[in-house]
Amino acid sequence: MAGKENTLQEFGRYVSQSVLSQLGVSCYILADTYFISKGVGADGLTALNLAIPVFSVMNGCGFMLGIGSGTKYGIMKGTGNEKRGDVLFTSSLCVVTVLAVIYMLIGLLAADPITAFVGANAEVYDMTRTYLQVILLFSPMFMINNLLGAMIRNDGNTSLAMTAMLSGCLFNIVFDYIFVFPMGLGLFGAVLATAVAPIISILILLQHFVKKKNRFRLIRVRPDVRLVASAAGLGVPSLVTEVSSGLVIAVFNLLILGLAGNVGVAAYGVVANISIVVIAIYNGIAQGVQPLLSREYGRSQEKNVHRFLGCAMKLTVVLAIVIYVGIYWNADEIAMIFNSGRDMDLQRIAVEGLKIYFTACPFVGANILLAIYFAATDQAAPAQMISLLRGLIVIIPLAFIMANVAGLTGVWMTFPLTELVVCVVAYGLYKKMKKTYLK
Repeated sequence: MAGKENTLQEFGRYVSQSVLSQLGVSCYILADTYFISKGVGADGLTALNLAIPVFSVMNGCGFMLGIGSGTKYGIMKGTGNEKRGDVLFTSSLCVVTVLAVIYMLIGLLAADPITAFVGANAEVYDMTRTYLQVILLFSPMFMINNLLGAMIRNDGNTSLAMTAMLSGCLFNIVFDYIFVFPMGLGLFGAVLATAVAPIISILILLQHFVKKKNRFRLIRVRPDVRLVASAAGLGVPSLVTEVSSGLVIAVFNLLILGLAGNVGVAAYGVVANISIVVIAIYNGIAQGVQPLLSREYGRSQEKNVHRFLGCAMKLTVVLAIVIYVGIYWNADEIAMIFNSGRDMDLQRIAVEGLKIYFTACPFVGANILLAIYFAATDQAAPAQMISLLRGLIVIIPLAFIMANVAGLTGVWMTFPLTELVVCVVAYGLYKKMKKTYLK
């Protein structure tokens, strides 16, 4: 009984702190959008949306190396191979630094061709270029922050990782307002707040290296590129999720624009904003339980792996029911929050979208969790397959098919149908791999 109680207590600590961190990130994304829309206007939002795909690729690379290295380290720690963890951290930091320098050079030397490539016209060209250049110049901060946060979380210091994440988010929200409004810096102010936020997080995370509980450190060693590549494979799902989200939004915008015009796209904006928060909760659960899964896998404790996974899956299903019921019964009120103009067409479309789109809740939560489970137990291929299926392979062609078959309702149905199909595949992979990998 004591073992089970300790399991629940540890699970609760890891997951609750991770969920809070992810909710903080989702809130600052919403705040960023809000302050730019109010302080800069429609052109500012256009510039932001044009620049986001480039930011997603850069940040996705940071997540791939950070979360992948953190996961690999968690497994190493479970096996007691901590010296190898020092090699991993040092090598990963070297690779991250080299990659970040490349992004910095792109920002310095190729900002103009990239701005043209993303489609910025004369009205928003300068703002788009400014956003891209600042983000790329600060790429080392974003990528090192991702690496340190994941490694420290897998080293058991979840409280510090949460504090660093939330502090960076709070800084971004407060200085978004200060830079955009009192100081009148416009879009440059908004992107500057976003770029400085990871520096705040890094300064807090560095405290981990002066504590006795720290089990990894920089050492003098030749970087092991193969080891980093192996770790990065476990982080590919994070890269795919980050990059594909922008592409999926673009496809949905295109289809909805043809079916319902600008008001339909605005209604999709309501759904997308709520989706950011919902997905953040599921990511929080998955990333919170990942260090525990990796540690127990490294220790060859099959029962504990499935005990933690079971706790996470039960929590995911319960929250899915609560979230969907809450959205369904409060769809009118939720849509009205984003419908300041009281447009009845927007209201009607958004309410329908909320009620259909979020039937995906239990399936998307399970898919995110199972992808993390596979990565946490050193099974890169199925983790990558789940992410590619739900991020690109199934959802994009299905969106075009459903739009032709059922119009706007079909577009709303695309997300839950995709997650349902992928959930069936993911569960099949789980049943197939369970006995093979966890002995």
